[in-house]
Amino acid sequence: MRSESIDPEGISWIRISPKFITVQLIGWAIGAVIVVALASVPLVLLLVGVWPGFPAWLAWTLSVGTLLVNLWMGVLIPRQVRAIGYAERDEDLLIRRGIFFQRVMVVPYGRMQYVDVAVGPLERAFGLASVKLHTASPQTNAAIPGVPAAEAARLREQLSARGQARLAGL
Repeated sequence: MRSESIDPEGISWIRISPKFITVQLIGWAIGAVIVVALASVPLVLLLVGVWPGFPAWLAWTLSVGTLLVNLWMGVLIPRQVRAIGYAERDEDLLIRRGIFFQRVMVVPYGRMQYVDVAVGPLERAFGLASVKLHTASPQTNAAIPGVPAAEAARLREQLSARGQARLAGL
């Protein structure tokens, strides 16, 4: 999971749970079915004769193109999830994500205002949670999705304690 261009030296990243791939794929599948069904409406109306004036090439291109784009997005999900990681250092928390557009965010403990643990229905079913870090600046708010629930609770407590200790030292 190392990318020499943006990763700091000597960091060992903690990866999120592989179960998050399944959570993301379920969400993707639901969304893809809806989007492909909506994009296929002109084709269906053309084929049943309700909208005979609609260009057939456009109806087919819209349906097949939407299907291919959604399939490509589904293929990328496992790799995107494997690219997410975090690392706790003495003074800050690093969060990494991205395949094509990689990003490493550094959140100093002293800047954290509060740490939030959120669980949606799919995450709950797989024993996962998302840890959200809130700072004074909305641009530096960060999230770590797909963390096992016990680890999310530990992170919430540890990050909150480190944040309080840094704030007390100011």
